Amino acid sequence: MLSRGEKIGVIGIGLGFGLLPVAPLPAIIPLLLFLLMCLAAPFFPQYSFFLPVISNGRPGTKGVALTFDDGPFPESTPFILELLARHRLLATFFVTGEKAAAHPELMREIVASGHTIGNHSLRHDYLLMLRGAENLHKDIYRTQEIIEQTGGVRPLVFRPPVGITNPHLGRVLAEEGMVAVAYSCRAFDRGNRNITNLAQKILGKLRPGDIIMLHDLPPYRPNSDNQWRQELDHLFTALAADFSVQPLESLIDRPVMIRRP
Repeated sequence: MLSRGEKIGVIGIGLGFGLLPVAPLPAIIPLLLFLLMCLAAPFFPQYSFFLPVISNGRPGTKGVALTFDDGPFPESTPFILELLARHRLLATFFVTGEKAAAHPELMREIVASGHTIGNHSLRHDYLLMLRGAENLHKDIYRTQEIIEQTGGVRPLVFRPPVGITNPHLGRVLAEEGMVAVAYSCRAFDRGNRNITNLAQKILGKLRPGDIIMLHDLPPYRPNSDNQWRQELDHLFTALAADFSVQPLESLIDRPVMIRRP
């Protein structure tokens, strides 16, 4: 099946060649538009330009899902797990291979607490999607190996760093039996650099079916741990009281990971 980008490319090329004999200059316009879309598409994964990307729950769902990116970290993960347990919420942690290898005890604790794990690349390389298919596959496959060794699970979902995709990602994920999962609600906290009103930023725009993206990182600014913890507590309290928080696999109606012996 052709991706949305491939379909648009076929249409653009067809229009260009169709106009070429009668209007050579306007014939360039469809090709230029397609090129601009290719340049912009990596930064808007929810439009599934290069490959299908899951950004919301299944149609008609009334629940929401919690996800955390970039961990695990000893300074943040234990508190998040404790707070989730206190509010009886489940989440999916999109971990990096580098952090998972450094903190296997946290990986085991995440799984033992009933949460699920996704692949978030090896080192959270911002330029990962500019690399070729072979390098992309090595990065994702190595992260899969590390997560399996440290957490005893194998993710079936991948969240690209910064949400950026490329034309190679669909084929690479298909080879690993994985799908891409993005998000539809975030606080633009810049990796816990801006945690002021974090809870309200989420709650003010949260809608049924949303996949919430937060960060499993210690706050960037010194002496802001208490503020960050209070914001998460406020958010979790409101979610538990006013929203149906579901495991990601229930929201998207497909498995997120499989357990290994």
